[in-house]
Amino acid sequence: MLRCSVSCSLDLLGASIIRPGGVYETRGDSAVRTLGDRSAAEVRRKHVVEMVKDILDRGANVQAGNVLRELSAAYDYAIGLGKFDDDFANPALLAKSSLKQARVRLTSVRGKRVLSDAELKEVLAWLPGSGFSVTQKNVIRLTLWTGARTGEVCKARWSDVDLDRAVWHMRDSKNGAERYVQLPSQAVAFLRQLRLTTNTYLFPSSRTGLPIQQKSLTETKWYLRNSAKARSGTYFKPGQAWLDSIPDWSPHDLRRTVRTGLSRLGCRNEVAEAVIGHSRKGIEGTYDLHDYEPECREWLQKWADHLETLDGVC
Repeated sequence: MLRCSVSCSLDLLGASIIRPGGVYETRGDSAVRTLGDRSAAEVRRKHVVEMVKDILDRGANVQAGNVLRELSAAYDYAIGLGKFDDDFANPALLAKSSLKQARVRLTSVRGKRVLSDAELKEVLAWLPGSGFSVTQKNVIRLTLWTGARTGEVCKARWSDVDLDRAVWHMRDSKNGAERYVQLPSQAVAFLRQLRLTTNTYLFPSSRTGLPIQQKSLTETKWYLRNSAKARSGTYFKPGQAWLDSIPDWSPHDLRRTVRTGLSRLGCRNEVAEAVIGHSRKGIEGTYDLHDYEPECREWLQKWADHLETLDGVC
C-alpha cells in the first residue's frame, strides 16, 4: 500500500515533482510533518487541512499554497495510474475546496510594514543577542545596508563581490535583470571580516555548505514568537525571543524600510528605485537608460551612516 514518508514526500505516490532551489526539502518536510507515515489511501480532507494550517501558523502562506498544489498533483498522478479504488477522491483537492470556501488566503499579502527610525533603533539593539543564528543576523545586516531582497542576499557568492571596488554583481535578481549593488563602507568592512570565515558563499549553511534558505528567516521568526509551541528541544532565553515591544515585522519588511528611509532622507525617487533594483516602466524605461550607480553609491552610504546614528550594530 502507498504510504506518506520522507522518501516519497514530493514524488508522493510515484509522481516525480522535484523543483530546484531546495523546494523538495521545503515542501516534503511540511507534508511529512503532519501526514507522517499514514497510508496514502487513509489521508482525508481534514488531514490535509491540518497540514496547511500548520504551515499557515508559521506565517508561510505562499509555501502552504505550494505544498497543497504539489500534493494535489501527486495524488492526481497516482489516481491516473489506477493506484486507488475507483471511488477514491483526491483529499488535497477536497481540502483546497474547503479552504477556499473558508476564504483562507494561500498567497502573500502585499506588504505595507515599514520600520520607523525609533523601531529600527530597537531592532538593531536587539538583533545581536536575538535567537537568529549568526548567519541569519549577517543576512539581515547586509539587507539593511543594501536594500536587496533577503533571498538575493542569502544566495550571494564571493565570486560576485569585489571589495576593492565596493560592488556586488547581482547576476540573478527576481526580475531577471542583473545589476551592480553598491556597498557602503560599513558593509565592505563587515564583508572583509566575513571573508576570513567563509568560502564559496557569503552565507552558507553550517550543515550543507550551500546558501542558507530564505525560508529559514521566517521559520526562525516563528520559533522566536512561539517558543511555547515550538517542537521539543527548541528553547530561547528571554532576550533571544522575538521583539514584542514594537508592532510585528518580518525580515522581508527591511527592504521596504530601506526604500522608504531613502525617501525620508531626501533621495530622489529614480535613485531610490535604482537602489532596490526596480526596473523603470513605460516611456521612462525606454528612454532613460542611466544606471544611477554613482547616485546609488552616494545614497546607500548616506543610509548606512544614518543607521550608525541609531546606535545599532550597523
